[in-house]
Amino acid sequence: MTAPAYGVLRRVSETVSVLLENNPSTMTLEGTNSWLLRAPDASAAVVVDPGYRDLDHLEKLAGAGAIELILLTHHHPDHAEGAPWLAERTGAPVRAFDASLCLGAEPFADGDVVTGGGLEIRVLHTPGHTDDSVSLHVADQILTGDTILGRGTTVLHDLGDYLRSLRRLIDLPEGTPGLPGHGPELPDLPSTAREYLAHREQRLDQVRSALQVLGADATPRQVVEVVYVDVDQALWGPAEASVRAQLDYLRASEDE
Repeated sequence: MTAPAYGVLRRVSETVSVLLENNPSTMTLEGTNSWLLRAPDASAAVVVDPGYRDLDHLEKLAGAGAIELILLTHHHPDHAEGAPWLAERTGAPVRAFDASLCLGAEPFADGDVVTGGGLEIRVLHTPGHTDDSVSLHVADQILTGDTILGRGTTVLHDLGDYLRSLRRLIDLPEGTPGLPGHGPELPDLPSTAREYLAHREQRLDQVRSALQVLGADATPRQVVEVVYVDVDQALWGPAEASVRAQLDYLRASEDE
């Protein structure tokens, strides 16, 4: 799917539109997807992940109509940094799993149903990329933040948590659309989650093989240089974080 133009609000479904922030990079793909959720008869919208404190982007979000609530999928600045500015500009409270990100409202928890934009939005705690990562279930669509991207794979903080989160998403009904924090929409999120799970299991096998050559005490960087030898070295830094999570997972399993 071709990426939308920056600064152009694009309708994705009857209840969801997206505004792409102009912050492309190896980590953010084309940029951050800021989502606007609104039922057809609602007078105000919910904004999910307003992105960086990028005033051009934030002014376009504020100019898209009344905003009654701001939700964050996790704390990384490319999703959350602009939330305080947008909250002050619109008067909308900010809610997130992490209480330190909230403004004028309480944090949400797994299973909570948040109302806004004339919609019910169910919170799924899907840690792994970060401890506070959530996915948001609205009108038979799932906003995944950075738990699952529209293209490629995400950086991990905790592999055990992440594998459990993937299995939770796999259990959703087949054909459930995924709306990621970066990259194009996913027509079948459970299918993509299965692909992610298979990829993670393959990487674990590669890390195990690397440790047999390098030794059990190998550093994440040493493992990256073996396992990711065919990957652009510009991505080795993020890969090192994921390998660290894989090593922690394998070494914890050995200790049990």
